Amino acid sequence: TVLAVVKLQHSWSQIFTGETITLRCEIQGGEGKVWKYEWTAPNTNSPPTSSEYRISRVSVSHSGDYRCRGSSDYLLTGWSDAFRLTVSYKPKAKLRADNTAVPVGGSVTLTCSVNPSSSSGWKYYWYRDEKSSEALTTQDAVFHSNGQISVSQEGLYRCRGGRGNPVYYTEDSQSVRIGKTVTASNRPVVTLYPNWSEIYRGETITVRCEIHGGDTEWDYEWETNSRIKAPNQNEYRIRSASSSNSGNYRCKGRMKSSQHKTTEWSDSVTLTVSDNKPRPVLTVSPSWLSPGASVTLNCEVEHPSAGWSFYWYKAVPDLSEKSSSYELLPDGSGTAQDSYIIHGQTHTAGYVCRAGRGDPEYHTDHSQPKFVWSAGQFDSL
Repeated sequence: TVLAVVKLQHSWSQIFTGETITLRCEIQGGEGKVWKYEWTAPNTNSPPTSSEYRISRVSVSHSGDYRCRGSSDYLLTGWSDAFRLTVSYKPKAKLRADNTAVPVGGSVTLTCSVNPSSSSGWKYYWYRDEKSSEALTTQDAVFHSNGQISVSQEGLYRCRGGRGNPVYYTEDSQSVRIGKTVTASNRPVVTLYPNWSEIYRGETITVRCEIHGGDTEWDYEWETNSRIKAPNQNEYRIRSASSSNSGNYRCKGRMKSSQHKTTEWSDSVTLTVSDNKPRPVLTVSPSWLSPGASVTLNCEVEHPSAGWSFYWYKAVPDLSEKSSSYELLPDGSGTAQDSYIIHGQTHTAGYVCRAGRGDPEYHTDHSQPKFVWSAGQFDSL
C-alpha cells in the first residue's frame, strides 16, 4: 500500500506567529519512484508542488488542516490524513529571581521560562540593563541548566527565549532589578515594644525595625505572614491588636541614596495575639482566719513575667442584686508585686484581683472572688 503522510519538520509541536516552519509530504511504500506532489492548505490559492511546504513568518491565519497526495506515472496515492496546524500568538518570556539583592559574597539565581510551558526547544538569552542588546556570556554570569543563571552584579535583568533556524525570539520578559546587599554589620533587628511575644486582643504594641551602624538613611521593607500587612516604615504601631496581627515579622533596609543597595533580611520575630481575654487566678492564704493573723493574697496571670501590675479589691455583697461590687483596697492600685498582705482582718470577707499593663493600659477580667473565712459574721464595711 502506498500512503501519503504530512509531517512537521520540527522537534516541537506548538508553533507561534512569526516562526518559519516546514511541512513535508512523505510517500510511504513509494520508494524509488519520482513523485509529483499536490497540497490542500488553508489561506492559499497556490500551494507548492514539491514535497516540502515552507511557510516563512507563519501567522494565525495559517492554522488549519494540511493534506497532500503524490502521483507517479499511472500511480496516484489517496489524500493523506489531515495534519492540524495550530499557530498561537507570540509568547512572552517570564523571569523569576530567588532574591532581589545579591548577598555579601554570594549570588542570585535567575530562572527564565516560556509560557505555555508545554512549548519546547527553547534556548534562553539574558540581558542586563535596558539599553543593552548584547546577550550575557559566561564572563557575566554562571550558566546552569537551560533557563537558569547565577549573577553577582547588580543591574536590571531581562531574558527571552529563541529557537529554530533562523532563530525565532519570544517577547522579552519583564525586567527585574537586582540590587546589592550592604555589609553584614548593617543587618537589621526586629524588636517588640513592650517586649511581649504574646499579647491579648485590644492591646497596643509596636513592632520596630532597627538598623545600627553609620548615619545612613534607610527606607524600610517588611515581610510578614500575618493577615494585616505592615507599612513600609521603621515602626509599625498596632493599636487594639487582633489575631489578624499574629505572625512572623522580618524587615530589611534600602538605602535612600541608592535604592539598589539593601541590607540582609533580619531574623524573624513571632507575635501571637490571643483572642481570649485573660482572667487571673486569686489565691488566699490562709483561707480560715486565726485571730490576729495576716492574710496574703496572690494574683497569678498566665504570663507572669510580662509587665503586669496588680489591682486588689474587696468584694462587697449587694444582697438586693444578688451580686457584689468591688472596692479598691488601701494602696491596692497598680502594685508591681503579685501579692498583697492584709493585716487585722477579723470577719469573713471576699477578695478579687485583676491585672493591667501597657500604655494605654489594658486590663484583664476580674478574678473569681475568693473568701477568707472567720468564725464571726460576714464583713460588711
